[in-house]
Amino acid sequence: MAASDERLTMVPKTVQVLAAAGEEPPSRYVRPEQDRQAGLVAADEMQEPIPLVDLSRLTDADELDKLRAALQTWGLFLVTNHGIEDSIMDAMMSASREFFRQPIEEKRKCSNRVEGKPFEREGYGNEKVVSQDQILDWHDRLHLTLEPEDERNFAKWPSHPESFREVLLEYASRTKEIRDVILRSIARILELDEDYFVNQISNKAPGLARFNYYPPCLRPDLVLGLKSHSDGGLLTILLVDEYVGGLQVQRDGKWYNVPTKPYTLVINLADCMEIMNNGIFRSPVHRVVTNAKKERLSLAVFYGVDEETVLEPAPGLLDDKRPSRYKKLKYKDFVVGLFQHLRQGTRFIETLKI
Repeated sequence: MAASDERLTMVPKTVQVLAAAGEEPPSRYVRPEQDRQAGLVAADEMQEPIPLVDLSRLTDADELDKLRAALQTWGLFLVTNHGIEDSIMDAMMSASREFFRQPIEEKRKCSNRVEGKPFEREGYGNEKVVSQDQILDWHDRLHLTLEPEDERNFAKWPSHPESFREVLLEYASRTKEIRDVILRSIARILELDEDYFVNQISNKAPGLARFNYYPPCLRPDLVLGLKSHSDGGLLTILLVDEYVGGLQVQRDGKWYNVPTKPYTLVINLADCMEIMNNGIFRSPVHRVVTNAKKERLSLAVFYGVDEETVLEPAPGLLDDKRPSRYKKLKYKDFVVGLFQHLRQGTRFIETLKI
């Protein structure tokens, strides 16, 4: 893209600044008519609750069955007794709020847009804009690399509040442990070697933190905080605002509100995990709706695999009666396709099905 074209497509203002002006969302945030026909905020009444899994009891058959049921029906679940102290979760959310409530000049010290340089995924700002007709989401983000450790770019990490780095590193060390507990439990459910999925994660595998800030939006009937999508890696561990809901998950073509419970985490499978388990458990499609009066904050930690890892179903799940349901490809090629389709509102994984 030529430099002049890139300037054309850049978003000059953060969503937080637009919201503070008290004006209706600009047209480039408004979802197309076909997306709005069923309503952007309305959700169906849940016939069965999303399971709450006790992570400390996953060695028990009953709790493992609860996890299996969650994966089969929703693709996501809530977890309690996960090993992260309430004080750490409170400190993480408090530091996150403090960062986003700083003056824009302070936040821009971590910007993902630096004059004269290409857009960077890491840092503070908006999503990457590649065309003038791209429909944007109503949120700002702070995107940081956690893993591999030698790729952490601390220049993009906030220096205020002073506790931010220490709290995030402690929180991330705990989510990494949770990731491994969940992956080993899924392997047991599938009757694979307990470490099969954990062993797919090399020391070059990515771990990414994305802080999402959703300002109030005057027209929640027109705009989405985050468009419908499925995550691309192995597993996502989500810390959500316990006071303001907004996350919705799709099941059988209908949208349902994901409940908020204090000091629980939301965990969902992602596309690479769907491929590796040969579609037995699916990566759920989800979105975030906006709120007319209240801001909302969340922290998603995404775990993936090394870019050279070949994505394919576990051999132990294949036989003459259970052929592979997905084409093989390297993770780095999957990521390219993932982002191309995400901007178009489609799912790359659907093109890989055999």
